Amino acid sequence: MKFGIHNPSWLYGANPHDMFEAVKQKAQWAEQKGFTWFSVMDHLIQIPGVGAPEEPFMEGWTVLAALAAVTSKIRLATLVSSVAYRNPALLAKMAAGIDIISHGRLTFGIGGGWYVDEYKQYGWTFPEKPAIRIAQMEEAIRLVKMMWTEPRATLHGKYFSVENALLEPKPVQKPHPPIMIGGSGEQLTLRAVARVGDLCNIFGDPPMVKSKFDVLRRHCEKEKRDFDTIERTNLTSLLLARDEAALKTKQERYGIAGGFRGYALTAPQAIDLVSQYQGIGSQIFIFSAYRNDRETLDLFADEVMPQFA
Repeated sequence: MKFGIHNPSWLYGANPHDMFEAVKQKAQWAEQKGFTWFSVMDHLIQIPGVGAPEEPFMEGWTVLAALAAVTSKIRLATLVSSVAYRNPALLAKMAAGIDIISHGRLTFGIGGGWYVDEYKQYGWTFPEKPAIRIAQMEEAIRLVKMMWTEPRATLHGKYFSVENALLEPKPVQKPHPPIMIGGSGEQLTLRAVARVGDLCNIFGDPPMVKSKFDVLRRHCEKEKRDFDTIERTNLTSLLLARDEAALKTKQERYGIAGGFRGYALTAPQAIDLVSQYQGIGSQIFIFSAYRNDRETLDLFADEVMPQFA
């Protein structure tokens, strides 16, 4: 079992201009502690379920470029980029640059997009039909792979077009950086993973994640794809404390005594939870520490991870 840290919140104190320094230290700490993955969200405003839209928020790809220069081992990713937010040829160029800066540590995270308020604020067209958004994503992945692997790329697709396009130098990783497709839609998204993805990422409790892996396996059978060539990851949020009394106090302090989209646990309970994900076939357990709670990170690194060494 491998472990990763996701950074969905940029609340690191009173001064928002300090937040990159905080996330840099967090990524370097994660690398030193043996985490193999560090990701940021690719949004322009905070999303529901994590925080208020008005919260400070950094753009994901610029952050990855900066983190690539100040880390040396940990894999870096967006979890995940909406296909609509950048021309995919430009995104291929950006990703190749980060792969070079990081000496081959980029995982290319992409999805069909969903946050309609963000689309409206930034002037992107939001296709209401999920099938269109997933089709855009698959065509974008095809274009990106061409840009990464062919001397010149030409594609006149339904949604995107390039003509004799150069991308040099190519990414460090061969044949190309691994592609993670985020999302768990059973009919479209997981079928796209079976077709063109190298990793999947599923949010939910262990039974939910298991059911999605089972759906993915069936799609792989239909697409004649080896299920085991897809790296399977899950994502959740954690709030940890040393004992039940401390956990209750912390939940009250954060105002989530009634629960939140994740797990509030003691360290032994977290060990049991990770064991459940491991048992259903998740290969990378990725979590975010609720509101960047420092004790949660320390407890996980010092008491949970060693149980899976």
